[in-house]
Amino acid sequence: MMTELPLDQVRTLLAVVDEGTFDAAAAALHVTPSAVSQRVKALEQRTGRVLLQRTKPVRPTESGAVLVRYARQLARLELDAHAELGLSGAGEPTRVSVAVNADSLATWFLDALTRVSGICLELRREDEGHTAALLREGLVMAAVTSSPDPVPGCSVRPLGRMRYLPVAAPGFAGRHLAGPLPDVLPEAPVVVFDRKDDFQDRFVRRVGGTGAGPLRHHVPTSEGFVTAVAAGLGWGMVPESQTRPLLREDRLVRLTPHASMDVTLYWQQWKLDSPALAALADAVTATAAQALRR
Repeated sequence: MMTELPLDQVRTLLAVVDEGTFDAAAAALHVTPSAVSQRVKALEQRTGRVLLQRTKPVRPTESGAVLVRYARQLARLELDAHAELGLSGAGEPTRVSVAVNADSLATWFLDALTRVSGICLELRREDEGHTAALLREGLVMAAVTSSPDPVPGCSVRPLGRMRYLPVAAPGFAGRHLAGPLPDVLPEAPVVVFDRKDDFQDRFVRRVGGTGAGPLRHHVPTSEGFVTAVAAGLGWGMVPESQTRPLLREDRLVRLTPHASMDVTLYWQQWKLDSPALAALADAVTATAAQALRR
């Protein structure tokens, strides 16, 4: 027999995760901290699993993340039902949380938002290799990701390939990159997004080197990244669409005429019959079809 999941307990678990502490969740729910603790404990006993890490802030365990995602999906369905029934609050914009990588955000993703109306987007910027984790934890409803493997409870659509070119400022290239790339790139200053960014290392290994050099400038915005490369701080892998005007103006040069690297992007979202999510997915897919390589 399937164990029932009482809605008050599931919603309380979500409140604890969102608010970060039992006391803050109690204040948000207008109940006592003891009631919050009892509901969470009862849910853990019902499921036979530890659902929360009692840290500051509180974090869900792997099993807890499943229930957090379930709670958010219930909330989304409830809001959609209210809107369809014309109940109070239906005139408020629908909120949809999405994880998207910085380069997509800077180049094509915002154009998709002009194709939808009545949706209030809550965007979370994260590397495309890590956005699926936010889906898995129930922190977002949809994500632009590099993973073709669906998160449990999610569907996947291919979006296209984002092409990156290895580029540098002309003066920088003359000073640091005069020679075979496998020899000079491991010694040259390089611009990276953050400490998780190994994209430049992968390109160097592809052309026969050991990896990018130790002198690394960390620039954690897409616009700042290309500006830093054009300013001569280092070389870097820049989205093709961002390089075009700078190449025409001779503010950037390609390190090699034909080499590039592609990142295949996918759209993952909850499997919900939600008009808001469906409209956003259609807009993102249509925009990506125009902006990305197939």
